[in-house]
Amino acid sequence: MIDKRLTAIYEAADYLRERTGGFVPKIGIILGSGLGKLADSIKDPIIIPYAEIPRFSRSTAIGHKGNLIFGTIAGKPVCAMQGRFHYYEGYPMEQVTLPVRVMKVLGIKYLFVSNAAGGVNLDYKVGDLMIISDHINRLPNPLVGPNLDEFGPRFPDMTRPYDLNLIRKVENIAEQEGIKLFKGVYLAGTGPSYETPAEYRFFRMVGADAIGMSTIPEVIVARHSDIPVFGISVITNEAHGDFAEDFVNDGDDVVKAADAAAGTMTHLFSKLIESL
Repeated sequence: MIDKRLTAIYEAADYLRERTGGFVPKIGIILGSGLGKLADSIKDPIIIPYAEIPRFSRSTAIGHKGNLIFGTIAGKPVCAMQGRFHYYEGYPMEQVTLPVRVMKVLGIKYLFVSNAAGGVNLDYKVGDLMIISDHINRLPNPLVGPNLDEFGPRFPDMTRPYDLNLIRKVENIAEQEGIKLFKGVYLAGTGPSYETPAEYRFFRMVGADAIGMSTIPEVIVARHSDIPVFGISVITNEAHGDFAEDFVNDGDDVVKAADAAAGTMTHLFSKLIESL
């Protein structure tokens, strides 16, 4: 009996091959809240709304356009998700991570992920960029359930979830061009409510530098398939836990802050792609 998860993956991949004329992407890119600008730099784009792709979900989050875009950046073939799926939208993990496995079947060799995140680290300010060096997962693990042996082992190693070589490349690019970057640990929770001040303080104590509601499930599934991952967080709010009495976390403000920093992130991704 064929696993229904495999049916969904291959049905979506077959459709996309047909729509793109057999386009084979080398790099998969997932763009988070307010970070869709990178899509504008894709040459000769083939834009396919998620609603037209078999088995894909709809992206309902603020700042997520909901398109899969095929084309080239720096002459390299890419496949970019202009918006992702979240567990807090009510989707099961197999739906949240379906696009990563579809991109794997289509041929990607690298996955780049981005997100808007709260800066738990006291040194982080709105607009800062943080290379993700490691993560702490508070979401359900997407590999729970029968293993898809066609994609990877039952117990995949997560010693280096974010590729050290890709991190070094970006650090060198940033140093040469005078771009300020932090490097730290990203923690993901379920959302959709923002964390309380006490939770922010707790997460800082256990080693988190930035906090969000996404990314890690996609990274786990990519690493299950032995795909090297590079991740970056745009700090869109200061999650320090010591707020004025009238302070509120606002989703629209988060998207605006991400949009303001998207140009620098787009440049870094483009230079990294060029180097591959």
